[in-house]
Amino acid sequence: MAFTAVLALGLGGLAIASVERTLDNNPTPTFQFANQNEPATHAGFAPVVKKVLPAVVNISSTKVVKTPVGMEQGDPSDLFRQFFGGGDDGSGMPGQQPGARRRPQQRREPEGQREQGLGSGVIVSPEGYIVTNNHVIDGATNIQVTLSDKREFKARLIGTDPKTDVAVLKIDAGTLPSIVIGDSSKVQVGDYALAVGDPFGVGQTVTMGIVSAKGRTHLGIEDYEDFIQTDAPINPGNSGGALVNDRGELVGMNTAIIAHGSEGNQGIGFAVPVNLIRTVMDQLLKTGHVTRAYIGIVPQDLTPAMARAFGDKDLSGALVGDVSPNSPAQKAGLQKGDIIVSMNGKPVSDSNDLRMTVSMMAPGSRVDLKVTRDGAVRDIPVTLEELPATKAELQQKGDATKSSLSGISVQDLDSATARQAGVPADTQGVVVTGINPSSKAADSGLQPGDVIQQVNRKPVKNTADFDRAMSASKDDTLLLVNRQGTTLYVAV
Repeated sequence: MAFTAVLALGLGGLAIASVERTLDNNPTPTFQFANQNEPATHAGFAPVVKKVLPAVVNISSTKVVKTPVGMEQGDPSDLFRQFFGGGDDGSGMPGQQPGARRRPQQRREPEGQREQGLGSGVIVSPEGYIVTNNHVIDGATNIQVTLSDKREFKARLIGTDPKTDVAVLKIDAGTLPSIVIGDSSKVQVGDYALAVGDPFGVGQTVTMGIVSAKGRTHLGIEDYEDFIQTDAPINPGNSGGALVNDRGELVGMNTAIIAHGSEGNQGIGFAVPVNLIRTVMDQLLKTGHVTRAYIGIVPQDLTPAMARAFGDKDLSGALVGDVSPNSPAQKAGLQKGDIIVSMNGKPVSDSNDLRMTVSMMAPGSRVDLKVTRDGAVRDIPVTLEELPATKAELQQKGDATKSSLSGISVQDLDSATARQAGVPADTQGVVVTGINPSSKAADSGLQPGDVIQQVNRKPVKNTADFDRAMSASKDDTLLLVNRQGTTLYVAV
């Protein structure tokens, strides 16, 4: 034991001596410190962020709900899916892109009587007007706004527009710092984008990315979609926050992300463009609600296959699939099969372009349409009217009985099958009762329950007409189908 103790001390002494010799043989280190009196130069976005942060707020909302029977002791994940409109794949919302989810952060208290939501908002005027997402405050009985300086104010609701997911609030807090409103039409893919909000309620957070795409549609998130896509990280609680450019100008409002099996950022976020927000906000401030114009057609995208079937592969625009009775379109003389190529001299790129443009106009506005019909160009003026209440979604049914060509099973349309297909009893055509999943018809979007009324612009009254028409068709076949009372074109 004595030997061991001496050895340990000896090793310690050797180690200390070694360290001392190492220090003695090296010069004393010198350090360089920044001059605290010299102004800092910033190569990043600090000046932009400093200007934007005071205009971005936290929004907390509370609403009282009734607890569904059997949910009091349910799995918390079930409650989460209930709030976000679907299961793990996000498909619970009709027509929603799998995994596309709005981004408030919400939780339910144990009794299930009060829902609390966290989101963000943007001060757009010094008088205290704030824009946010409708889904952040939807149904709320109390809305609390927390400013960047931690002051809290109760907000009152000016108005909402669920179709674009935009809401306007007002707080009385004197003169406030407000954001500079930009022009989203000038945003380009590849531009820098900063997302500013309050994710998960942790406090003001800034993330950076680029504009990944513009004009994103068909996501099933809103009725009217024209999203700016960005990879700037967006998380729960960012809803209603600001998407700004590298000058600190508001170009969009963060609204949703794609979340496949995860609730965090996946690098695919969507923001409502500020130009659309301005149109909605102006109406909400003036009247408290939004009034939209409509033209009264069912527009479709003109695919290359459809363009070839119409005889001009270079055609572009919006195809008129159906014309509503007593609508502005019918009064102006628009017909099924017309292709709208421009409106007021501006080219129409697709059906969503037409729909968004019309929706942002006031009822009573006159638009000059240029359409192609049977290869001829026509100018048709249309006076827009106020958009009526939307129709309820319809379901489709059908049973296969008779086989036909190209993987489509059809049968003659009688009064019973007409009722089942949801079309008027006097409708002429054949009803699709089955489709081969491996056929081109299945790829085209044709569905069981569709009533085929035309093949390559020629009327079809029965299965014999259909067989003859299909036998004479070439590579691209254009079908006019009636789907639950609304006609549209399908190219096979």
